[in-house]
Amino acid sequence: MRLMLFFDLPVETPSEQKTYRQFRKKLIEEGYLMLQKSVYSKLVINENAASAAIDRLRKIRPEKGLVQVLKVTEKQYVSMIYVTGDEVEHDEIDTTDELLII
Repeated sequence: MRLMLFFDLPVETPSEQKTYRQFRKKLIEEGYLMLQKSVYSKLVINENAASAAIDRLRKIRPEKGLVQVLKVTEKQYVSMIYVTGDEVEHDEIDTTDELLII
């Protein structure tokens, strides 16, 4: 199962920019991988792990802005279609090659 995280945070003032940087840093520490500038993904092993990850997100969420989480199955996630132009390079950094199923 994957958690898809979407966020839109204000970055107009230096304080808001700092909040944005801190939130992004915490996401990376929590194991989220950036797909786009405000779209992150995290692999979780089951529903309990997903709930725990969402609870941790609630604790680190900024006061302002919008943060949304979408749970998708691994089958749905790997069926994602990349539509890019010639100028955009895409290196796949998120793969299940090292996924260990216990």
